[in-house]
Amino acid sequence: MNLVWIVARTGGLVAWALATASVVWGLALSTRMARRRPWPAWVLDMHRFLGALAVIFTFVHVGAILMDSYTNFGLTDVLVPFAASWHPAAVAWGIVAFYLLLAVELTSLAKGRIGKRWWRRVHFGSFALFVFATIHAVMAGTDARASIVLGSIVLLSLPVAALTAIRIGGAAAPATRQARGPAATPTVTPTRPDARVA
Repeated sequence: MNLVWIVARTGGLVAWALATASVVWGLALSTRMARRRPWPAWVLDMHRFLGALAVIFTFVHVGAILMDSYTNFGLTDVLVPFAASWHPAAVAWGIVAFYLLLAVELTSLAKGRIGKRWWRRVHFGSFALFVFATIHAVMAGTDARASIVLGSIVLLSLPVAALTAIRIGGAAAPATRQARGPAATPTVTPTRPDARVA
């Protein structure tokens, strides 16, 4: 079996798993319960570390594909959506996911310069990144037909779905309370001890 193709497939699956782990870690840290307690520095750094590893293995994945003689990909095929002759739609999902991954990671490194507002806006692209990378893994990955790989993709996707629901619910709750306004508090009128009830 072609070693380069094995590296390409393995690198892609590991990159997807690391990106998914980074999304799960970030969602877990963004929930209201997690924000209430001071976490040690390594817990916060792990999210960034997982994302950086995802970038490294994505480069391994793309680099091995460029060296593989079966697919015969060139730079245009791996950088321009729908340019590849081999499964163009499936590859396009992966290319867009790659650009989103780079955008999220680079803006995280430049967070101090671009400001938290722009960093947060770009960081929301992590949701699209996860969806696009998953579609790419299922459509383009030859291993996705294997039950163990498909089962792993489904199993690892469940925490993302659950934590996203919790995150959306936590963000909607303060907005609902703000829309309703402050709760009415009963006013107590002080009375003299000798006051009579009419």
